[in-house]
Amino acid sequence: MIEVHNLTFGYSSTEDGQILKGVDFAAKTGKLTALIGTNGAGKSTLLKTIMGILKGKGDITINGKSVAEYSTKDFSSTVSYLSQDNDCRVNLTVFEVVMLGRMGSMSFRVSDEDIAATQEVLERLNLQRFASRSIMELSGGQRQLVFMAQALVKEPKILILDEPTSALDLHKQFDLLTLLKNLTQENDFTTLVTLHHLDLAAMFADEIIVLKEGRVYAQGAPQDIFTEAMMEDVYRVRTKIYMDDKGMPHVIPLEAIN
Repeated sequence: MIEVHNLTFGYSSTEDGQILKGVDFAAKTGKLTALIGTNGAGKSTLLKTIMGILKGKGDITINGKSVAEYSTKDFSSTVSYLSQDNDCRVNLTVFEVVMLGRMGSMSFRVSDEDIAATQEVLERLNLQRFASRSIMELSGGQRQLVFMAQALVKEPKILILDEPTSALDLHKQFDLLTLLKNLTQENDFTTLVTLHHLDLAAMFADEIIVLKEGRVYAQGAPQDIFTEAMMEDVYRVRTKIYMDDKGMPHVIPLEAIN
């Protein structure tokens, strides 16, 4: 479980320099929580602050323990983070890149367990045919899946993923989110993911957190969050929301509000 209380972060002390403004939320164990909001709302900044990449003020706990109390090794073995910036400039094979995710648990020598774990995650993401190829030869979407495999291979309890579907075609977005949903439920992961595709967020997330101008605007089940009023207030778009036969909301954009 991830719990955040009164989290603030800014690049200056002025109001304009504040990015996160007293953020409070909880992402629950065994649930996939989607973080949504407009560009510049603070989504990526929030994830980086949870990870300690940016130094904010406030309380952050992971599985009941303050992040300040974790050793670097324990935090790394507990939490996997996938950023938007996964540029690889080293000529490694896909297998080698994925196995790097095991570094926290590997001894001086690579074990049979490390090799088996790497092979398994490559198969789950349908990447085994690329195992011996250089990552430099892959498309942007294929690289994104390789780094997702790297995040999964160390078998974390917490997944923090910043737009993991951004470079993927629609079919692969469905495949990846289905896998993440299943892994979250099967392994009791806590999964926090930023998404821009609102219909996919509604379809796959157990809970939605809406971020607006550095504050949590709302948190709840998709059917409670996706309303025409929210879309107007947060996204400045008039929409039609309809529920499908499974009770899931779908967003039809009509016009921008200027």
